[in-house]
Amino acid sequence: MAGLDAIVVGAGPNGLTAAAVLAREGLRVHVIERAGGIGGGARTLPLTLPGYLHDHCSAVHPLGAASPAFRALGLEARGVRWIHPPAALAHPFDDGTAALLLRSTRETGETLGPDARAWHALLAPLAARFDALVEEAFAGALRVPRRPLLLAGFARSALLPAAALARARFAGPRARALFAGIAAHGLRPLDAAGTAAFGLVLGAAAHASGWPFPAGGAQAIPDALAAVLRAHGGTVETGRAVVSLAELPPAALTLLDLVPRDVLAVAGARLPRRYAAALGRYRHGPGVFKVDYALSAPIPWRAREAAAAGTVHLAGAAEELAAAEAAVERGELPARPFVLVAQHTPFDPSRAPAGRHTAWAYAHVPHGFGGDALPALEAQLERFAPGFREVVLARAVRGPAALEAENPNLVGGDVGAGANTLAQTLFRPVARVVPWSTPVPGLFLCSAATPPGGGVHGLCGWHAAQAALAAWRR
Repeated sequence: MAGLDAIVVGAGPNGLTAAAVLAREGLRVHVIERAGGIGGGARTLPLTLPGYLHDHCSAVHPLGAASPAFRALGLEARGVRWIHPPAALAHPFDDGTAALLLRSTRETGETLGPDARAWHALLAPLAARFDALVEEAFAGALRVPRRPLLLAGFARSALLPAAALARARFAGPRARALFAGIAAHGLRPLDAAGTAAFGLVLGAAAHASGWPFPAGGAQAIPDALAAVLRAHGGTVETGRAVVSLAELPPAALTLLDLVPRDVLAVAGARLPRRYAAALGRYRHGPGVFKVDYALSAPIPWRAREAAAAGTVHLAGAAEELAAAEAAVERGELPARPFVLVAQHTPFDPSRAPAGRHTAWAYAHVPHGFGGDALPALEAQLERFAPGFREVVLARAVRGPAALEAENPNLVGGDVGAGANTLAQTLFRPVARVVPWSTPVPGLFLCSAATPPGGGVHGLCGWHAAQAALAAWRR
């Protein structure tokens, strides 16, 4: 450990991205991870029966293929092969039909009844300039934008509540429900300011680059990042929990892929009181209740077109979805929760024995929910896929407490590493010109609690590494 330039604590996608960037610039980098393997929220594990592989947390990556960080690090040359299902998303309805989110905005519109033109008008301009939008919107709020007109045009709609934008732009229930389900990825009530941003960004991502996933499982992403790191002399140590900065070897730079609670635990003694107090006010959002399935056959969707989608939203009408998210915010488990389903094996048969399948599902639940959401989750699956329980061979069930025990960054089951309130979306974890920096020289933050937030895209680590490099060069 002698002669290190940088230490990264945490080997999730953001920590590994930061480490790979620093190592490519010639720094001597060492990564320390508490778990027995790398990946954080992007691991692939045998959770049910022999021969079945399941994504432990994140399963579909709307911003993965579009990530400028992953492109710059050349993950595809390191073995990441993106699989694009025919449809990014299906949103089935009780009448046995489904709205589809397709690569083409016009083809998407064909599944939306009277709102075909409105969908194209809203999403096509953002998709056409998606790379520029990511560069501007995902780089921290307290900066001078290079494309102010693009950012201002996006902000006019993005700062609205998702429900309000859907009512204003769409006349029919299908488009409103499709947009509401996409926006609900932000795990916020849909009448909250700023929730439209999630629908716009993730919707535009589907049209610009799809909602793909890596062949073989999400583990391919951290494995590729680690390969880049090692190719440039970096090292990774697993199975070691860091409890204090004092125990780390000397290094000019330290980057923490930790949520604010654990930053305070590890570095609190060195942080100025005012900054530590601001970290202490950081809020976490609702949790998820996760189930991984081994199946004897594909999910028997009533809406046949749902079989073409990698992701399926189970929520019904926009009003039902909004009521479910509002109940979660109040600390209640909805009778009909919003359930997100990923089905990989129809498009990637390597994850299950021949002729068998997997399913990945979670329901939005209150923060720290300690009850059993399995009956409500499976009732939603049966509602839109009658006979689903008959094809289940095994299931692995984990509530918020189990998820947090496996990955401390998932506080209370919060997979986004922080509540996506408008303030915390713009200024996370605290309001700073360089939010990845801290008042302690050489100490930086790179978890999803920094901009641009949750998702497997590596951009939190990318920006943290750029900030660390700027300090290193000074």
